[in-house]
Amino acid sequence: MISFDLEKQLHIIPVGRVAIDFNPTDYNRPLNESQNFNRYLGGSPANIAVGMARLGNRVGFLARVSDDQFGTFVTDYFVQEGIDVSHIRRCEHGENLGLTFTEMLSPTQSSILMYREGVADLMLSPDDVDEAYIASSACLLISGTALCISPTREASLKALTFALRNHVPVVFDADYRAYTWKSQDEISIYTSLVAEKADIIMGSREEFDLMERLLGLDGTDECSATYWLKKQSQVCVIKHGKEGSRAYSREDGNWLVKPFPVTALKGFGGGDGYASSFLHALMAGRALPDALERGSASAAMLVASHACSRDMPTEDALEAFIQEKKAACGTVVSQL
Repeated sequence: MISFDLEKQLHIIPVGRVAIDFNPTDYNRPLNESQNFNRYLGGSPANIAVGMARLGNRVGFLARVSDDQFGTFVTDYFVQEGIDVSHIRRCEHGENLGLTFTEMLSPTQSSILMYREGVADLMLSPDDVDEAYIASSACLLISGTALCISPTREASLKALTFALRNHVPVVFDADYRAYTWKSQDEISIYTSLVAEKADIIMGSREEFDLMERLLGLDGTDECSATYWLKKQSQVCVIKHGKEGSRAYSREDGNWLVKPFPVTALKGFGGGDGYASSFLHALMAGRALPDALERGSASAAMLVASHACSRDMPTEDALEAFIQEKKAACGTVVSQL
């Protein structure tokens, strides 16, 4: 469906959010009663970068980080995972990395408390975006959060322009976070602007509704897919949380994807695991249903684990999980 030039220096460059996650080790209690936390690298694009590197992809990253020990933690972590950090810049005016404190109230209830005022990743400047770097990749991933405010909005649109000019496929991951936007009209304007230029669009039903708010669509998956597949998109993945997801394509059919059964520890992180394994499989030339199966498996593994970035699976671990679960419960992908 989509031609990824894997002879290029990099396989993918995500653009956007890098944060620090603090996940409690005090399970099944509210955040105000939690006393002990583990620190992890966080942020959806950063998690996807780690996930794809674990699977063997050559990964870059385009972002700003804080000029302090947390910024060093991020770059050191990326280097350890084999991720190129040549285009991660330090902030110059004291901006901090965003902090995320998670709550694991029960196996079915979790929430996130974020500190995102004046954060480093939103300071990515158009001057930080180099055309040669974008052209050196087989794919560009833009996160919706990177469109919420200037200057990161303009930097992301510049990266998009360079990708289009150099025939680099674009993935748009909606990654909606309410507290970073000023209005719903603004969300729809900028996210739809990028989505209509993207080869792959991924998001929840809520995120598609926000993206389509000004487009006059009826809010169904079929209507959304019909609209976006008439644009640049080759594949639309619309997620429905615990109900699974649906994928629509121009050339490889439409598919219903159920979640693999696991005992969940948290309700977040699954989407990043889904994206990394799904994109890796497409780049490796796997058929769409196979890629969706691998995305669903990675998502299940992530919601059953304590961390996000740290617990991204390797290829062997992913394959073993799929074989075990399919032997027990059968396939999770069926044609619509």
